[in-house]
Amino acid sequence: MEGKVLARIAAIVFIAAAITATVIEMTREDISITAPSAPSLQPPADPLREGQRRCQRMGEAAASDADCLAIWAETRDRFLGRTPAPAAPNGGQ
Repeated sequence: MEGKVLARIAAIVFIAAAITATVIEMTREDISITAPSAPSLQPPADPLREGQRRCQRMGEAAASDADCLAIWAETRDRFLGRTPAPAAPNGGQ
């Protein structure tokens, strides 16, 4: 008789554990719900940045290119927080 009582207790414990696991699984929220995607953090195109890349690809020839010199001057002004100097008028030639 002692064996039958022990088997019944083991069966009851097993069934209680199975029911508990089932209840926990059923009440748990589904984590795999897809969250709304965040907007892409892509900055707007900067013409100065594109000009810097063009000058970088030119190599040493950029040192004598007027457009690259102007781009580098504007980059320096932005970095140092200076306002760019007004352009000189070309009408007095």
